[in-house]
Amino acid sequence: MTTLPVNTREPSTGAHAITLPCGTALQLLPQRALWWPAARMVLVADVHFGKAATFRRAGQPVPHGTTADNMARLDAVLAATGADHLVFLGDFLHARSGAADALWQQLLPWRQRHAHIAMTLVRGNHDLHAGDPPAALAMAMVNEPWLPCADAPVLACHHPLAVAGHTVIAGHLHPTLRLRGPARDALRAPCFGWGDGQLVLPAFGAFTGTAPDTLPAHWAQFAVLPGRMVAVPGGLS
Repeated sequence: MTTLPVNTREPSTGAHAITLPCGTALQLLPQRALWWPAARMVLVADVHFGKAATFRRAGQPVPHGTTADNMARLDAVLAATGADHLVFLGDFLHARSGAADALWQQLLPWRQRHAHIAMTLVRGNHDLHAGDPPAALAMAMVNEPWLPCADAPVLACHHPLAVAGHTVIAGHLHPTLRLRGPARDALRAPCFGWGDGQLVLPAFGAFTGTAPDTLPAHWAQFAVLPGRMVAVPGGLS
């Protein structure tokens, strides 16, 4: 049986506050990010910078502006939380072909604006193929599983996995769920998933794609809606 985190006071930002079994308090943010107040740390998963450019090089008619959108939403999360540390839970880059000069010309000024914030990338499967970002981005590179705080049994990963005695925070799955209304209408929403000692984040990137039915039915799920989080009983997705 899965032990669910204990709900605490709902923050006014529309976040959903939870406390892990180890006592660590977290906030699931409607910006598709996770806020760890005691560590002053924001975690996001699956930004996939350069994905749209990769598709355009392959002849796919995909929109421009996704990099700027991702940076603007990261700006908003950092401003709202006052975080000292930003952690990317894998797939910072999408592919080697997307890691071009045009991408770095956008990302380097963004990184310079946030020079006071530590940034760490937990390498994901796409990062292993795309290669590490340039050193000028001043980003610490680590492999999973990574222990962000020595005094908390919480591991940061890209791939969800079970580690005895720890809670694993991960991405990779791009989870979504379907919310059904009384008029037979339905809404597909990104979601967080919690169960079996694992907390899975939705994909943060503006052009990442989503994957329904990726979470076990008995997990607690939290839908990301405009400006707020909504807890949804397991099995409704």
